Amino acid sequence: MNTIIVDNKKQFEKTLEFLKENILLLRTGRISPSLVEKIMVESYGTKSELVHLAAISSPEPRSISIKPWDKGIIKDIEKALNNSDLNINPVIDEDLIRLNFPQLTEERRKELVKILHKKLEESRISLRRQRDKIKDAIINLEKTKEINEDEKFISLKELDDLIREYNDKIKDIGEVKEKEIMTI
Repeated sequence: MNTIIVDNKKQFEKTLEFLKENILLLRTGRISPSLVEKIMVESYGTKSELVHLAAISSPEPRSISIKPWDKGIIKDIEKALNNSDLNINPVIDEDLIRLNFPQLTEERRKELVKILHKKLEESRISLRRQRDKIKDAIINLEKTKEINEDEKFISLKELDDLIREYNDKIKDIGEVKEKEIMTI
């Protein structure tokens, strides 16, 4: 496989990892602590992810409990949760914050699937941009006589095969998440 393709394969993996992290935030039937872990909380003059400031658990299928390690930042966490796109009102119970999520409606599930498809398409676009950069580099190598025309076509075919493989992975990830969202 062409070294340019091998060197850039890491970018394809990063695109998949970003997609996986990004769709974790899409809510499904069972609530997961990962839904709130990445929320940025401003406390002590800096911003930190919620997971670094509190113990997060899901004691019931549709609720999350957040227990800050420092009770003094409970209001900061509440503010961050209110500003997030969760559309949930946190309930403060002494030194614990509870988030109770209502059952997803069919309409909301369909909205989440649309959001999922948008994120999947963004990942495909990212792959295409990366492919175009690599393709240009391969064509430039042929123009500067570093590789011959046959090597160029072989490299371009390898690149297309690799992109097809990653597009299939994106499709598989999307199908699993869509099934998860639509399961009641």
